[in-house]
Amino acid sequence: MQITPLGDQALLVELGQTIDESTHRKVQSAWRSLAAEPLPGVTELVPAYTTVTAYYDPVQAVQAGAPAGQIVDWLSDRLRERLKNPPKTAKTKGRMVEIPVCYEGEFAPDLGVVAKQAKLTPAEVIKLHTKTEYLVYLVGFAPGFPYLGGLPKILATPRHAKPRMVVPAGSVGIGGQQTGIYPCATPGGWNLIGRTPLALFRPALHPPTLLSAGDRVKFRAITREEFLRQEAGA
Repeated sequence: MQITPLGDQALLVELGQTIDESTHRKVQSAWRSLAAEPLPGVTELVPAYTTVTAYYDPVQAVQAGAPAGQIVDWLSDRLRERLKNPPKTAKTKGRMVEIPVCYEGEFAPDLGVVAKQAKLTPAEVIKLHTKTEYLVYLVGFAPGFPYLGGLPKILATPRHAKPRMVVPAGSVGIGGQQTGIYPCATPGGWNLIGRTPLALFRPALHPPTLLSAGDRVKFRAITREEFLRQEAGA
C-alpha cells in the first residue's frame, strides 16, 4: 500500500497495480473501512480500480489536531492505522442486482456489430451476455455509470472510432473488455446492444445511484412490451 498526495486536498491510497478481483477486494475493504467511521478532516472517499482517493479539508484537519505544516503526514498515519484496524461496523459485501434488458430493435443498434466481431449470432451474444455474473468495479464517467468486469472475452469489441453525440439513458453497451450502462443521455462510443427501463441515477434518493462498487450484476432479457410496461411504471 502506498499513500501519496493528490493535489493539496487529497491523498491517493494505492492498493495494487492490476485490474482484477483480488485488487478490487482490497480497494473495497479499504473504502468500506474508511467510510464506516470517517477520519477527522476527510470529506469524501472515491474508490476506483486500484485506488481509494481520500479528499480532505485542511482547515478541518488542523482543527482536529493536525500540525499546519504536516497535514499530509498526519492524515497518512491515520489512514494507515485505520486500514490496519478496520472498525467492526464496516460493511463487507455488495449486493446482487438483476437488470432487465431489451435486446431488440432500436434498443440494440450495435448488436450485429458485436455478433460479427465475435463470429456469433445475435441470439448467441444475448445468451452469453445474460448468463454471466458481472462485478461493479467502479461507478464514474457519468453519475451512476457502472464499469462492469467479467465480460466473456469473445464479446470484447473495440469502441467506435467516432462516438455518438447522444446515447439514450439506460443503454447497455460493450467497450473493449467491459460492459456498462449509460445512466443518462450522454455522448458515448460503446457498442449498444440493449437498453434497460431501470433508472440508474435517482438524485432524489439516498444513495442516488442504483449500483455501487462491489455490487454484482446479472442481466435478464425482456421483450419490447415488457420494457415499455416497466418504463411506464418507473
